[in-house]
Amino acid sequence: MPNIAVFIEQRAGQIKQVAWQMLSEARHLVDAHGGEVWGVHWHAADCDVSTTAGRYGAHKVVTATAPEFERYDSELWTQALAQFVQQHKPDLLLIGSTAMGKDLAPRLAARLRTACISDAVGLSWEDGLVVKRPVYAGKCFAHVTARSVCPVVGIRPNAFALRETGDTAAAVVFKPVLDASRARASVTAVETAAAGKAALTEAEIVVSGGRGIKGPENYRLIEDLAGALGAAAGASRAIVDAGWVDYSHQVGQTGKTVAPNLYVACGISGAIQHLAGMSSSKCIVAINKDPAAPIFKVADYGIAGDLFAVLPALTEAVREFKR
Repeated sequence: MPNIAVFIEQRAGQIKQVAWQMLSEARHLVDAHGGEVWGVHWHAADCDVSTTAGRYGAHKVVTATAPEFERYDSELWTQALAQFVQQHKPDLLLIGSTAMGKDLAPRLAARLRTACISDAVGLSWEDGLVVKRPVYAGKCFAHVTARSVCPVVGIRPNAFALRETGDTAAAVVFKPVLDASRARASVTAVETAAAGKAALTEAEIVVSGGRGIKGPENYRLIEDLAGALGAAAGASRAIVDAGWVDYSHQVGQTGKTVAPNLYVACGISGAIQHLAGMSSSKCIVAINKDPAAPIFKVADYGIAGDLFAVLPALTEAVREFKR
């Protein structure tokens, strides 16, 4: 009967969507096998998330408030989470595979001397935890059994659907003992992407452009469609290497891994390195003038046509539909 703790990540007061997704999946597991779901939330000022966390499956939310939590500090946040695990002894701890989570999860696992399983896309409980995760650039999946006490599992954003239970979570105050003297570095400032733009790894819709856009001046076609859809704008490695788009937009094996509900690939041939970063998308739409392009083999829907004609028409159709 597992008790599952879920780290509820927030940045600048905004909760990451993956936190609610993890709570929903954790509740699905414990409803079938017993146990409870515990949300864990660090923040610098009063911020009650128990109502929302309860709606998505948490039985209780353990919160800690301290000025040190205003900015992410890997040492202090690891100290706090390690103390929580040692005191409350959950059977499993889930952390979103975000930029913060990918730093925090392995550090915490090392501190606790437990297993760390990264980038998971599936969970099951069969006489113990079994984690499904992609391997070989997403061409296969491995099912990993965790045998250590309280393994730390990183969950890929958008891997799980949201389910509302309608429950109310109990609020529990936690007071970790933080030792800033152990930190070897301090965070003085945080630079974020432009406000109002969807985060690539967490977006429910991603529109990406490849070499088929023919030049950096045409990337605006990708951004226009992304703006109309409320999506994030991505890019293939080819146009990032060419300097047409900043690296922060790159999707692929050497870029970012995304798993949106909808992925629109525009002028992208479908090299295996790119597919490794987006093949977990729920629905893939490909737009390419070459009907033999490899991207069509993985696409759910395809448009074999000139993107310079298709994208403006598609963007206008989306805007008209929303009006």
